[in-house]
Amino acid sequence: MIICKTDRELDIMREAGRIVAITHQELQKHIQPGISTKELDNIADKSIRQHGAIPSFKGYGGFTGSICASVNEELVHGIPGDRVLKEGDIISIDVGAKYNGYHGDSAWTYPVGKISREDQRLLDVTEDSLYIGLKEAKPKERLSNISHAIQTYVEAEGFSIVREYVGHGVGQELHEDPQIPHFGPPGKGPRLKPGMVLAVEPMVNAGERYVHTLSDNWTVVTTDGKSCAHFEHTIAITNTGYEILTKA
Repeated sequence: MIICKTDRELDIMREAGRIVAITHQELQKHIQPGISTKELDNIADKSIRQHGAIPSFKGYGGFTGSICASVNEELVHGIPGDRVLKEGDIISIDVGAKYNGYHGDSAWTYPVGKISREDQRLLDVTEDSLYIGLKEAKPKERLSNISHAIQTYVEAEGFSIVREYVGHGVGQELHEDPQIPHFGPPGKGPRLKPGMVLAVEPMVNAGERYVHTLSDNWTVVTTDGKSCAHFEHTIAITNTGYEILTKA
């Protein structure tokens, strides 16, 4: 069941989203060669709690981190640990914050120092695909219009869309209905209504679309070992379009 949020709930979710965005801004200051993913996790945990929220991911299904930190060929759900970032890496960081009972959720892929031209293009295309998809986030339109716009753009640029992981509704639960694939035909799925809150999060591979999960039962990597990227915003459908909730 898709739950449309009230104005009061949306106000709370704006604050949850703002805390997520502020935490991303704080993390970006520290993403450089020599820092470990665990140090980044500690920075995020402190930022989220200082603003009156708790990390959405900490303890979720047994996950041990406050953020997901996924490097290079790691797509999502990377567990923060001793891995030290080096020049030329890319790192996808997923941040969730629960404020007064409601979640905000946003992921971004960052360069570590100077990265290759190929990886920079991957980041650019993935970020652009998010906003191209969001252009279709309008009341009365079908949900899959977002999916189709993302897939069409990404594949035209020579990259692959991951099929196994999708976007989702957000609210009192971190993952709510509906599921939001980033591929598929237009004109399918539920019609969008004001008050729906959605996390749209294209996950894009430089090579083939296939991924698998490592033996830690969390970290998802590209099967061919090539780079991947992940960009996500939580949005609310409005009377005229959409509002990004995960912004400072």
